[in-house]
Amino acid sequence: MPGELIPITLFLSIAVVAFAFRYFINREKMAMIERGIDPGIAKSIPKPFLSLKTGLLLVGLGLGLLVAMICVKSSFGSSLSGQEPLQVTAIYFGCVLVFGGLGLIVSYVVEKKWMDKQ
Repeated sequence: MPGELIPITLFLSIAVVAFAFRYFINREKMAMIERGIDPGIAKSIPKPFLSLKTGLLLVGLGLGLLVAMICVKSSFGSSLSGQEPLQVTAIYFGCVLVFGGLGLIVSYVVEKKWMDKQ
């Protein structure tokens, strides 16, 4: 019996979230129309640095994984047992987050320099 309720609950939850999402988008557009703002103008704003930001983030994540792999191989060698897998996981997550953050910071610096030139 409980196993049958899980798919039903999942389906109903997804339907409610989709309905709420669509409802609030419609309310936002109606509020924009009431204020005299064209609701289609928000989608036409160009985002020139989105690909740069995404690219630098992915490069940062890749570098983080590479550095983590090098750290794990040099620290633990080929033998992993006991508490070491937890330390390895911490190294991977730490490096990925640090280098991903560095990628976003580099993206910010590049965007800031470009905005100062304009």
